[in-house]
Amino acid sequence: MAKVKYQFNTKSLTIEKIRLSIKDRLLKVLSVVTAGLVFSAVVIFVAYNFFNSPKEKMQQREIEQYKLQYEILSDRLDHISRVLNDLEDRDDNIYRVIFEAEPIPSAVRQAGYGGVDRYARLEGFKNSDIITETAKKLDNIATRIYVQSKSFDDVFKLAKNKEAMLACIPAIQPVNNKDLKRIASGFGWRSHPILKRRIFHYGIDFTAPRGTNIYATGDGKVKEAKRARGGYGNQIVIDHGYGYKTLYAHLQKIKVRRGQKVKRGQIIGTVGNTGLSMGSHLHYEVHKNGKKVNPVYYFYNDLTPEEYDKVIELASRDNQVLS
Repeated sequence: MAKVKYQFNTKSLTIEKIRLSIKDRLLKVLSVVTAGLVFSAVVIFVAYNFFNSPKEKMQQREIEQYKLQYEILSDRLDHISRVLNDLEDRDDNIYRVIFEAEPIPSAVRQAGYGGVDRYARLEGFKNSDIITETAKKLDNIATRIYVQSKSFDDVFKLAKNKEAMLACIPAIQPVNNKDLKRIASGFGWRSHPILKRRIFHYGIDFTAPRGTNIYATGDGKVKEAKRARGGYGNQIVIDHGYGYKTLYAHLQKIKVRRGQKVKRGQIIGTVGNTGLSMGSHLHYEVHKNGKKVNPVYYFYNDLTPEEYDKVIELASRDNQVLS
């Protein structure tokens, strides 16, 4: 029951019951409602900002669990990356070396994945850093695994062709030991008898009587077989494949033709004294991937260890070249 209120009328000197108008009653109701709303808003604000509901507590626990799982996943990706590093190292420094293949450049193995905005969709969240870093690690590993898989495909093909490759790589001396007088000059800086100055000698000079047989040092295809008065004189170039070429210069006779396939140990010409030469000898070069390399490292197939040591010792002497 509503409380009745009275007031003292100073004019009539009597106590009268207070009668509220409709407007006053509405204002009173509105003030009560407003106070209630303000109180409710304060309670809701405090509850939402300082206290978690049971559902929010459950969601917070789930977020912490997801964060923990991301950290565990990131650690596992780091472990996988270390294992992959070992595979890449063995691939570059063992497998590809065995099969005469160049190592894969680091820039190829660590190539980027996707565009610059690839991870934009992961930004803007409370735990964006750990999610983005985990995604980047996963993408990096995926790229490296793809490159490594392609590399193993290449190595497998090389392994299948290993027998053919071994037959093609230069591996014997171009002049037979029994016909060999001496190695006149090896690979490196030497004095030139005609030019009268020191030059870099890119091959090995074998002295032997004119007409001594010259042998192909590996299977291949004759790329050049030409006669000339100057320079290297009569010469033969054999393309062995796998990045290898050999050059035979100052020949007396050429016994092969351009485009002809030859086998290791096949006679391709005879020792002569043609071109810019100071005596009967063979100038022999080995080229690997377009670079001239020391031929002495490619005589391992037909020499004993003692003979090979002797060849290295002769080739290393600082003497005068014959061409």
